[in-house]
Formats: sequence, C-alpha cells, structure tokens
Amino acid sequence: MRKNTFFNNRTTLNCNGRLLNLSTPKVMGILNITPDSFFDGGKYNSIDESLRRCEQLLIDGADLIDIGAYSSRPGAADVSEQEEIERLRPILKAIQQQFPQAILSIDTFRAEVARVSVLEGAAIINDISGGELDNNMFATAANLQVPYILMHMRGTPDTMQKLTKYDDLVSDIIKYFAEKVNRLRMLGLHDIILDPGFGFAKTLEQNYQLMAHLSELKFFDLPILSGISRKSMIYKLLEVDASHALNGTSVLNMVSLQNGANILRVHDVKEAVEVRKIFLQLNESY
Repeated sequence: MRKNTFFNNRTTLNCNGRLLNLSTPKVMGILNITPDSFFDGGKYNSIDESLRRCEQLLIDGADLIDIGAYSSRPGAADVSEQEEIERLRPILKAIQQQFPQAILSIDTFRAEVARVSVLEGAAIINDISGGELDNNMFATAANLQVPYILMHMRGTPDTMQKLTKYDDLVSDIIKYFAEKVNRLRMLGLHDIILDPGFGFAKTLEQNYQLMAHLSELKFFDLPILSGISRKSMIYKLLEVDASHALNGTSVLNMVSLQNGANILRVHDVKEAVEVRKIFLQLNESY
C-alpha cells in the first residue's frame, strides 16, 4: 500500500514569530469561557478555572488552545462586543503570564474582538462566519498578519439549520472557499486554514457526506481543520447525548486525519493525541 505523503509537505504557520510546523497534525484544545456552550458551558468562566483548564489541556498534549467567549450554539444568548472583550481580556492576560509558550487562538466572528485579542497575545483568529458576520474581519486579519481559520457557514447560528439546501454540497463549499481565499490573498494574508464547518448549515447526512469528501479540500494546498468534537452529527446518529459522544468523536478524528486534516479541534485532548499517535504509526507502516 502506498505511503501517505500528504504530511511530508512542510506546511508552517507563523504564530507571533514562532513557526508552527503542520507536517504532522496538531491538536487544538477548546477553552470555552461562555456560560452556555453546548458541551462545557459555564465550567471555565473564572480566571482560576480557565487557568486550570488551560494547564490540563497543555499537560494532555494540546499544541494550540482555542478560546471562545461567545457561544455559537443555536439559541444561545447574544453577547455584546464589549462584553465579549471583557470576558476575554483578563483570561488572555492570565494565560499569557502563566503559560507564555502556549499558542492561543481566538474564536470570534468580530473584527474588533479579534484585534484586541491579538494585541493581548492571541496568535490565530478562528472565525466561524468566514467574514460574513463582520465586514471588517478580512481586512483586520490581513492587517494583523496572523493565521486565519476560514470556516464555512451560512446565515447565523440561529438561522443556519434552515439553510441546508445545496446544488452540490462539496462543490458549493469549494466555490465558497475559492472566492474567500482569493479575497484574503488579495489583501496580503496567506496563512489561511480551511474549516469545512461540520454542524453549521448542514444536515446530519450532509456532515457525513462532507467528511467522506474532506480530502477534496486539499486542492487548495492549505491546512485543514476538523472540528467535530462531541457534535450532534455524532450523538444524534448514536442516539446518545454529547456527554457520551467521545467514542464517536475519536472515530471521526481518525477519519479526519486519514482524509487530510492538519488540525483537530477537540474538547478531549488526551484522546485526540492518542488518535494522532495511532494514525502516525499507521502512516509509517504503509
């Protein structure tokens, strides 16, 4: 069987002057400082709780920490831009002080929140809206010159599940990325990561169709992020709830890696690191 050479491409990201080598896949641990995220809302709202969570993620092997202060769960409470900044700023400062080597990503669709967060030490912008919810986001990311995670979504978190009709799911997503990647490059931003947006404006069946065709996004020669951790595409199929979706998450994390994902965004870092270790051993054995 021919050896998978995808990870021999020496893809790197410039994260605050440090080069993150994606020639082997990386694990991004999730730190939600929201009261209402779908899986862990309310657990890490205080600085002390966030620091403990961050420390555990790093101990478990996280290469990146993705921090979010605005829940994208349908029906979640709206949070003002100022409140989002006020939630983030003290926690970013505390993490930077206690874990200065941690590479932090900021999960926001607001340009000003992204700008403030980068000034406070965040190295990556993770935008679920692909620039659709803030017209200033692309220019801000380009001005900041930080890696930008470009996710596919339609509408807003409250309307997205009504917007699941596609002419051709995979082709439509590729067209979406092609247009936005071109715009970002025209602005001078080249560190772009593609996130197909599992669970966002997609039915359960469409999520699995997209997973089966994830490798087609390698056409762009850009890093791919897969974020399926404990999502409804797993627990609804298995007829459980999010708290019992770890096994399914691990299965789909392996499928993601086999289909070319460079970054796994997860709640359960230790288990994802184990998946990566098995994947790399398999890859060496081809």
